[in-house]
Amino acid sequence: MTNTRIDRRMAKLKQEGRPALVTYFMGGDPDYETSLRIMKALPKSGADVIELGMPFSDPMADGPAIQAAGLRALKSGQTLAKTLAMAADFRKEDDETPIVMMGYYNPIYIYGVERFLADAKASGIDGLIVVDLPPEMDDELCIPALKAGINFIRLATPTTDDKRLPKVLENTSGFVYYVSMTGITGSALPDTSKVAGAVSRIKAHTGLPVCVGFGVKTASQARAIGASADGVVVGTAIVNAVANVIGPDGKMVADPAEAVATLVDGLAHGVRDARLAPA
Repeated sequence: MTNTRIDRRMAKLKQEGRPALVTYFMGGDPDYETSLRIMKALPKSGADVIELGMPFSDPMADGPAIQAAGLRALKSGQTLAKTLAMAADFRKEDDETPIVMMGYYNPIYIYGVERFLADAKASGIDGLIVVDLPPEMDDELCIPALKAGINFIRLATPTTDDKRLPKVLENTSGFVYYVSMTGITGSALPDTSKVAGAVSRIKAHTGLPVCVGFGVKTASQARAIGASADGVVVGTAIVNAVANVIGPDGKMVADPAEAVATLVDGLAHGVRDARLAPA
């Protein structure tokens, strides 16, 4: 697998000498139409890759912000079928930006793996991140996804040692997602001083791009991480930008798509400045 939208985008950015900005948002938060507008705003604001969250009622690796986003989405009627439909709607206007669906295996299992992969491919999905499927379960979804032409992106963490890493990377494609801290999403700030060493360690085992996330909230953090990583992943900050414009009564006090666009624009500038030589 060398010619998915993810592969092409990462190769193009490498040629340009800059890291990718990978942006996560929750599909269906706070409702379908608003969420679709957020999705459309991401590439226009500087996002290079979109991670489309699949809402799930028991997201064990997610912090309070993403959990709350998932519950808002489920409450508004979002389903896995609607999340796939959102990708298909997005593809009517944008056939270039890579889309990675991120979430948990349970909704996919219930939907049916074969049916899900066929519908995901038809909807323009390029990659999957399924956080609760270890490499030992690759036959469940990873191998079928690769056969369907969909990248399967694996997480590596600070606790993934050199003995475990080759197993984690065995069927990974698209890019490696390095979680820069242990714990749940959005729970702390990343230690940017340790990122370069971690990226180098992973690159000793693979030729794939390494994108780094968990805890990136500001342009300066994005700049620091982008100096050594092939991509910077931002999720909780984007989800919070949506939550911050929803009043206590559930009504929106400002446009979530505009709030996200403003945040992503700043992050994109940080990422683009990451490789510039200091004046």
